[in-house]
Amino acid sequence: MENTPKSLSQTAIEERPAPLEQLSPLNQTQRKFSIGLPREISPDENRIAIVPSAVTELVENGHTVYYERGAGQHAKFSDEEYAAAGAIVCDTPDEVFKAEIIVKVAPPHPHEQERLKPRQVLFSSVHTFIQPKEYFTGLMQKKITAIGFEYIKDDSNAFPVMRSMSEISGTTAILVAAEYLSHPVLGKGSMLGGFPGINPSEIVIIGGGTVAEYAARTALGMGAIVKIFDDKVYKLRHIQYVLGSRLFTSIIQPKVLTKSLLTADVVIGALFSREGRTPLIVSEEMVSKMKRGSVIVDVSIDQGGCIETSRPTTHTHPVYQVYGVTHYCVPNIASRVPHTASYALSNVFTPIILKIGYLGGLEKYIKKDYGLRQGVYLLNGTLTNKTIGDHFSIPSQDIELLMAAF
Repeated sequence: MENTPKSLSQTAIEERPAPLEQLSPLNQTQRKFSIGLPREISPDENRIAIVPSAVTELVENGHTVYYERGAGQHAKFSDEEYAAAGAIVCDTPDEVFKAEIIVKVAPPHPHEQERLKPRQVLFSSVHTFIQPKEYFTGLMQKKITAIGFEYIKDDSNAFPVMRSMSEISGTTAILVAAEYLSHPVLGKGSMLGGFPGINPSEIVIIGGGTVAEYAARTALGMGAIVKIFDDKVYKLRHIQYVLGSRLFTSIIQPKVLTKSLLTADVVIGALFSREGRTPLIVSEEMVSKMKRGSVIVDVSIDQGGCIETSRPTTHTHPVYQVYGVTHYCVPNIASRVPHTASYALSNVFTPIILKIGYLGGLEKYIKKDYGLRQGVYLLNGTLTNKTIGDHFSIPSQDIELLMAAF
């Protein structure tokens, strides 16, 4: 288990149970649910959505948690911790999938879908643009209510899960780059950062969002020179403001970017697209001119990548070289630090499940909370997400109109 300082949000879950007198509704409509935590079967998914300390909170509030043996193993949580927290440890996934609410990280595989029961509630990621149409039609046939991690919003209209994972991914991207930059074969044998009498490392970050912010923050803390490119000036202005540093920023202009790539030790691909695939910003020719032993970490690979030579890799085989440049292109980079990432996920989902109980059911909470309503892409088998509907040519309905019936 990590021996690192806990964030304030982690401490809130671990040490301060929710004040029931503030959260409980005035009318006595509180409901108790059974919650299933199945073991992730995707070989690259090491996270778990609810950590043991959060299980304690759920159980203390009257809910029943079914935990599949080994589900927390890759995130460094033992079965004994879950049992001590009050979870019922199950030996088979069939036992877990009997719960009313299923909470997992990766979208359910086809044979996991078969285990889902009619009218269950599913919390998971969606990965919309890499799913087959049958994924959604299968859930629709079972009248599932499904909430996608990627779509949930908070009171500030931000995406809390995406932001948390982006913060972790940005920081981890620099740590990964430092590891491979120092590698005697795959890198240059150089330490990332800046030291007296030695030229500091040069980091080029493509993108100006949350991933870029945390990558830049980490790289600056290590003493590196950071250059950030984005096609939106307001993002560049914001990132300078939040970092409190007059670091180099530029609109994405091929000549300026190419010049920076020539001297870069590390390139971080951190673009995010709301329309599907990220645009290709760095061409193969640009990569061919980079220094041998330099490192590319394309965090945007989960949307296709913003570097022409990028292709998806895995945590088992994370890197390859093109033109002597080491490429790290693992889509779910946050799963590299599953213990930390699991706490971040749990910090979002535990309060949501508790509030569902306090308000007397999911429909009542969806009707009350706009942010969670945006996360619902299936409501009792009806598709409510227009983006998914348009992409797969599946009829969808406006959830605002559906909720009027409740």
